[in-house]
Order: sequence, then structure tokens, then C-alpha cells
Amino acid sequence: MIKYIIKRVGAAIITIFLVATITFFMMNLVPGGPFVAEKNISEQAQNALKEKFGLDKPLGEQYINYMVNAAHGDFGPSLKQRGRNVSTIMFSKFPVSAKLGGISILVALFVGIPLGCVAAVKRGTWIDNAVVVIATGGIAVPSFVLCTVGMYIFGVNLRWLPTFGLTTPVHYILPVFALAAYPIAYITRLMRASMLDVIGQDYIRTAKAKGVSQVVSLFKHALRNAILPVVAYVGPLLAYTLTGSFIVEKIFVIPGLGGQFISSVGQRDYTVIMGTTIFLATLVIIMNTLVDIVYMIIDPRIKLD
Repeated sequence: MIKYIIKRVGAAIITIFLVATITFFMMNLVPGGPFVAEKNISEQAQNALKEKFGLDKPLGEQYINYMVNAAHGDFGPSLKQRGRNVSTIMFSKFPVSAKLGGISILVALFVGIPLGCVAAVKRGTWIDNAVVVIATGGIAVPSFVLCTVGMYIFGVNLRWLPTFGLTTPVHYILPVFALAAYPIAYITRLMRASMLDVIGQDYIRTAKAKGVSQVVSLFKHALRNAILPVVAYVGPLLAYTLTGSFIVEKIFVIPGLGGQFISSVGQRDYTVIMGTTIFLATLVIIMNTLVDIVYMIIDPRIKLD
């Protein structure tokens, strides 16, 4: 197990390095420059700005300097928010996004897993059919549509819920619903299929034959094995939640990292774009690595090389 953990951690470090390298060179391939959009700025002033931010140096030297500083957590200064460091911007905005995403993930797990179990146990009944229809609809409808419909119905027409900001717990309802809808639907279908497979196994039938109640056989024996695909999905779920929150944060005017990233793209703030991309990619890679390790701990029968 130790050998596997070392290999996974090593692979994660290499992946993060490749993501940072690709992000750096892709940003330098973008036509134009970060100061082109500045109003009435002369070529001499542009050159002075490039010199100030180190953009006048050879690309190879820029890359080495950037990677060395990034390894120490320094992603450089923002090119548009003068006097602010990229790391400061990210870590001031990320807690907002993390809280919103964390609540959405918990809602998805605590709603999707029970729904999938109920649908499997009630297979073929109207309850199962209703859950399958709802889950299919949740997968088919994108988050920005849910945002728009939710804002129109509950914010504009009924005036039950606020439509922007995160100042009170009520403000979280619409954004969390928009972010959690797809994961709930996907986890429900995943859990249903996995549970149907597990409850048909011989050891479940043996437990029932020995007089073990249905509740005990499901939650003590079946659930532990049936939940493994959901555990594996937690890594991609984090990636979906982080990227999906970009649009949701922009629509609901949430002061998180997603809204900051979209604004940076429009402003050509290259250092913020690179720093945010590398930071989020690193977070997703770390989570996927932890999920792989936890997956093996939950089921010792799994042999991973």
C-alpha cells in the first residue's frame, strides 16, 4: 500500500508540473498582450509595463522564473489589479467558492445516495420510475438553465428567494440547487445501478436466509460495496463543482474565485488566469489522488499497482 501511495503522489506531482507548463505556454500563445486593451497607451508605455512585470525577458527565462516562484506559492502580481498579488486574490476569493461547492457536494451525496438506494429497493414500482425520471431530467438540464429558471420563478415571480450575493443562509438555496442538481441525478443513477448489482449477490441472499433484516442487510452489508462507485466519483464531482461554480457565481453575482476568473479572462489578466488554473487543477489532482487511496482502504480486496 505504501508503494502505491508513493507512486500516486509522484504521478500527481508530475501531472501538476505538466498542467503548469502547458498553462504557461498556452497563455503566451494568446494573440495580443495584457496591455493592448489599455486606453491611449503608447508603445513606450507598454514596453515600460512589460519591463516592470518581467515580460520583456526571453520566454525560457520567464518560464523558469514563473515555475520557481509558483513552487513557493507566489504566482506573481496581477497585471490589472495594481498592487495586488495573485496569491492574495485567490486565497481571498477561494473560501467563498469552497464553502458554496462544499455545501453543494454534501447536498448531492446526502440526497443522491438515499434516492439511489430507495430506487433499487423499490425496483419496478412507481417510486423507482419517478426517481429515474427525475434523475434523467437532472442530468439533461445544464446548471445555467436551472439558475435562470430558479431566479425567474422563485426570485422574480414569487419573490421567495434572493437572486444575488451570499449574505444570509437563504442566499445559498438557489446557487446550491443549481450546482447540486446534476451530481444528485448522477449519484442517484450510479447508486441505483450499483445497489441493484450488490443486492443480487449470494452473500446478501445468504444474510436474508439467516434471518437478517432487510435494513441490516442493506446498510451493513450491501451499502459498503455499493457505495464504491460513488467514492470513485467524488474526484470528478469536485472538478464539476469547481468549474460549474464559475457560471453560477457569475449569474448570482457571488464574490468567489469563479467570478474572479471570468473577469480576469475578459480583462486579459494573464497572471490571475494562470494562477487560478494551476491552483484549481492542483486541487482536483490532489482530491483524485486521495480518492484513489481511500477507495483502496474501503475495499482491501482491490489490488492496485
